[in-house]
Amino acid sequence: MPRKVTVSLQRTITPDRKYQSVLVQRLINKSMLNGKKLLAERAVYSALEVAAKKLNSENPLEVFEKALKNIAPNFEVKSRRVGGANYQIPFPIQGHRQLHFAFSWLVQSARARKGMSYSQCLAQEIIDAYNDAGGAFKKKEDTHKMAEANRAFAHFARS
Repeated sequence: MPRKVTVSLQRTITPDRKYQSVLVQRLINKSMLNGKKLLAERAVYSALEVAAKKLNSENPLEVFEKALKNIAPNFEVKSRRVGGANYQIPFPIQGHRQLHFAFSWLVQSARARKGMSYSQCLAQEIIDAYNDAGGAFKKKEDTHKMAEANRAFAHFARS
């Protein structure tokens, strides 16, 4: 089995029922706990509707896509041992992995919020991501700052 995920190894995800979007289906899958997909589906649809209503938008899908675009990272740092020292080396990230991080951070930040139901927390996190704020956006900023701070070690990536 190859180390890198090739196109042949990637699962094809069917679009969701309501918006016919693969991105929404991936969010539902990330939000799911203990195999309860119907609960995750209800929470995500409710969150998208609430987020679109609060942002005075007619299309929840556009709001969600812009929020995802705002929190998808362009760089990541990976540890690499060079001559007895560990360096954090910045690497650019391509599409599928960018979305993986964006979904993970969105769900993680929504779950970290307390005092509301998950759908309300997810809606608030989507609104914050849309407005370049919130936990998921902060995680992206932290990742980019780390990559920027370690830019001097980028030449180790090629060797």
